[in-house]
Amino acid sequence: MTTQCAQESIYNLLPRLEEKPVKPPRYISTFRPSVKREAEKNKAQWKTMGPAKVAVPSPKNFLQKHSKEPKLPASKRFSKCAPKLPALSVPRRTDHPVMGIQSKKNFINTNAVAAITGLPKKPQPIYVDRRQGDKYLLETSGLVPKYIKKKDYGVTPKYVTRRNEEMKRAQKEYEAGILEHLKKRAMKRLSDEERRSLLQGLKKNWEEVYREFQGLSVEIDTIPKKIYKEKLETQMKQLEHDIEVIEKHKVIYIANE
Repeated sequence: MTTQCAQESIYNLLPRLEEKPVKPPRYISTFRPSVKREAEKNKAQWKTMGPAKVAVPSPKNFLQKHSKEPKLPASKRFSKCAPKLPALSVPRRTDHPVMGIQSKKNFINTNAVAAITGLPKKPQPIYVDRRQGDKYLLETSGLVPKYIKKKDYGVTPKYVTRRNEEMKRAQKEYEAGILEHLKKRAMKRLSDEERRSLLQGLKKNWEEVYREFQGLSVEIDTIPKKIYKEKLETQMKQLEHDIEVIEKHKVIYIANE
């Protein structure tokens, strides 16, 4: 209560003058006169920058309303006396298209005749990978059997025929060389006279070796005598084996080495 009573005063009813704050003086640089003087001294209008000097447009050529909209040609009034176009009727089944019409300038008739006499355009064949899949060209897919319709389909190429002939010729030359080699190394059959003379020669050699074996001393006390005896025994065994083989087999073949 004391504070509220203190604010109420009769002096507060008197009007008071508003005191405006005093602004400080504006800052002015000390170099302003020199900068102004240099700018006026080096001033050159339109020297390095600014718009080019062009003719000023005339004020009479101002943009008018609807001047940029396209203008349509003047419409012609419809008259009742104008000739009517003939009514188009559906052609009959027995009618034939017009043939042999030649025109150089009337492109409408030419196009009409071409459309009537022309064959319908066939759709481009395609294939689909699945029921709701994408479409692809059938010609470039590899599914069309184009190559079996060629004239040279199934015919052996010339280079394959030539290579086969060269292989056959090389095979024949190889077989001829093998036969010639086998003929050179063919086994020769001994005749009865040759077999008899060979058998006699082996027996004669065995007798000579046996005679040398009989001429050995009874007591073999040195190593050379022992080696010589073993050598003679080996030769006698080999000769006995050869003689037995020749006497056992009447037909004998000898390889030409």
